[in-house]
Amino acid sequence: MGIFRETWERFLLYFPLISMGLLALGTYWLVRSTPPGSGPAPQRVAVHEPDYFMHEFSVKTFDAAGRVRTEIQGARARHYPDTLSLEIDQVRVRSFDAQGRITTATAEHGLTNEDSSEVQLTGNAVVVREADASQGGMASPRMEYRGEFLHAFMNTERVQSHKPVELLRGKDRFTADRMEFDNVEQVLQLKGRVRGTLMPVVN
Repeated sequence: MGIFRETWERFLLYFPLISMGLLALGTYWLVRSTPPGSGPAPQRVAVHEPDYFMHEFSVKTFDAAGRVRTEIQGARARHYPDTLSLEIDQVRVRSFDAQGRITTATAEHGLTNEDSSEVQLTGNAVVVREADASQGGMASPRMEYRGEFLHAFMNTERVQSHKPVELLRGKDRFTADRMEFDNVEQVLQLKGRVRGTLMPVVN
């Protein structure tokens, strides 16, 4: 009985040490058994889904002086955060340059970038630059572009298309398979099958 009691007391004396050892072995086994991590968690891939919608809306952008630079209106719009673009149904655009000259654009559908400096128009697309008098006293004729697709660069006053277009310059009329027009440089490039009708100038 005395031997059993002595053994039991020794066991109780070393029990905390034995418990700590078993706990350490258990922890080591868990660490070795756990599969290694695969690095940081992958970032969520952006998907092309709208994050908000607008109905019967109007959006304006302003220049540094507080003047309206561009106004975009539409029946419905969807904003896509992955491309920072705005997809618009029944789009109507008004854009003003530094001299206050206005360019308008309409189409069944439109796609604009974040600052509205670029507008892609599809479906009965029309871009109009109204006539104005230059500093030299020469009037710049009214320009109108028509087509199923037009890409308008509002800040640089360029219009281009890789699809058939019709161009009205004053009373003159041109058609082509593709077009690039730079209003600042007054350079027009018509490509593919090009046809034109030039009206005589009446003094």
